Amino acid sequence: MITILGIETSCDETAAAVVEDGRTLRSNVVASQIELHRRYGGVFPEMASRQHVLAITPVIREAMEQAGKAWSDLDAIAVTEGPGLAGSLLVGLNAAKGLALAHGIPLIGVNHLESHIYANWLPTDDASGQADAAFVPPPLPLVCLIVSGGHTDLILMREHHDYVLLGRTIDDAAGEAFDKVARLLGLDYPGGPSIQRAAAEGDPTAYDLPRALDVGPYDFSFSGLKTAVLRLVQELRRARGEEVADRGETLAEASLEGAGDGLPIADLAASFQAAVVDALVTKTVQAVEHHDAVQVLVAGGVAANALLRAEMRRRLPVPVRFPPIRFCTDNAAMVAMAGYHLYVAGKRSDLSLDVAPSLRLV
Repeated sequence: MITILGIETSCDETAAAVVEDGRTLRSNVVASQIELHRRYGGVFPEMASRQHVLAITPVIREAMEQAGKAWSDLDAIAVTEGPGLAGSLLVGLNAAKGLALAHGIPLIGVNHLESHIYANWLPTDDASGQADAAFVPPPLPLVCLIVSGGHTDLILMREHHDYVLLGRTIDDAAGEAFDKVARLLGLDYPGGPSIQRAAAEGDPTAYDLPRALDVGPYDFSFSGLKTAVLRLVQELRRARGEEVADRGETLAEASLEGAGDGLPIADLAASFQAAVVDALVTKTVQAVEHHDAVQVLVAGGVAANALLRAEMRRRLPVPVRFPPIRFCTDNAAMVAMAGYHLYVAGKRSDLSLDVAPSLRLV
């Protein structure tokens, strides 16, 4: 039996989890900071790192207790080394290095993006933590769309730990665009769930927003879409008699801050969400067709979006997998799962391991 403790502190979740044999999830503890950062409309890095310092020891202790494991039961400690916020990453990595040194346990540095991919190997039965008895590992080669607040990457996964970059965003990540447009529309942070809720009452064809499909074969761009929403909101505000500056307002300066009464927020949210999803699905379909992929994996926080899930399943010519909703956002179960596959592949890190805030998968 191979038992891995995973530790995740790349952004604003302090998390620890224990996975056995890459099949059974023994514990999964997440201390979220969403309420703390909501007042700022995004993550405040210094505050995030301080909160990690307060939470890291209790979270790891609880994960070990829930799993019923002693330190001598662990085969390795897997920890996120990057990408992410430097101060946040340091808290998790230093905790993992200290535990590895104190207990003589091997250390494995994990790429946060790779751990999102391996969320698709996690158990789907939330009640027991056991993998579905009918679970079949994703066949290779496959195309993986990693779509989150910080990353939008299309990856060809030929074998375990063998990746080819097909394309990525040339400006903002999809999740970042959700957050910024949500703020513009006066919706709560995080933007993905807020826009999805608002869009449920709206018409996705109300406004024809750009898709930016010509930036590269598999690349994405969401900056122009954000600007188009900003200009549209300005026009609507002028139409209802508001004073709107002619100069180039930023999204933050134009934020409605809850004062969106009289504007078609639901239609704006639905049209924006439809544009993002259409771009993501279109590029993924092209990648699958050109690289003979037999399956698609979607990973990252935006993978929880209901419209993205529906359109991927409707439009893709091959099967598509999504992690269980609770494993789409940052968590340590996916870090432990990635760590397990690195462990069986013979990968180890030494105590000189340092954080890599700008680390890429490829």
